[in-house]
Amino acid sequence: MPQVTLEHSTIEYRVLGPDDSAHPPVLFVHGILVDHRLWMKVAEELARNGFRCILPDLPLGSHRIPVDDSVPLTPNTVAEMIHEFIGALDLHDVTLVGNDTGGGLCQLLVDAHPDDVGRLVLTNCDAFEKFPPFPFNAVFATMRGPRSIGLLSTLMKPAAMRHSPLGYGLLLCHPDAALTASWVEPMSSDPRIAANLATLLRGVAAMDLTDVATRLPRFTKPVTIVWGAADRCFTPALGRRLAALFPNVATADVPGARTFVALDAPGAVVDAIANVGARA
Repeated sequence: MPQVTLEHSTIEYRVLGPDDSAHPPVLFVHGILVDHRLWMKVAEELARNGFRCILPDLPLGSHRIPVDDSVPLTPNTVAEMIHEFIGALDLHDVTLVGNDTGGGLCQLLVDAHPDDVGRLVLTNCDAFEKFPPFPFNAVFATMRGPRSIGLLSTLMKPAAMRHSPLGYGLLLCHPDAALTASWVEPMSSDPRIAANLATLLRGVAAMDLTDVATRLPRFTKPVTIVWGAADRCFTPALGRRLAALFPNVATADVPGARTFVALDAPGAVVDAIANVGARA
């Protein structure tokens, strides 16, 4: 995977689709304890249809290149890394796509740098005071240092635990054991990654998105909210509440899909991204 060196981090990323695409570039933002592969089904289909897709691995716990422990990893600093990443790759008029914690990061980004985003697609994600929602707020509250992160990584080694409601079980319908194992492996194999995750989770615990939500109505560019209707963490009511903030919004409910809509129903996300630019 290529890398880009930013001021405070080095980001690995994948690019799919033609460099000379007629469409605006699509930048995918994942959440905590997943990586770019969350989006691969969506990105591969978009690439086949001529879209250029950029999929970074952000320092959210499943990354492979640790961030120096002097860097204060918080949702705000990671959102600024995404903004710096956009500039480093010289991306313009970006279609920004977020899920889970990544959707919260997208909200921070369009609040701080609205001119650098051409349109926004949010799938099931953090919003308002749900940052994160139950039960993950309780789980993350216990993960404040490398020792507790180490305990978590040990508990998550068996697939049955990884796919339980305290792991990925609430987030997608059919977890892939090899994929979920690879998502938790970095924090168990590299103490620097574990320390990064602990720092980040302390930052998550210290904030919510309620204040940011008061300014999201200023973002008047096209927004599409694609929401898995079977999600028990980020409920459809939260999606409707988020959609109501944006003046130029379309919504799509996805029956049977949970938080990771891009894995449960990739076609719905592909359609949303392909069509969001039509509402200029």
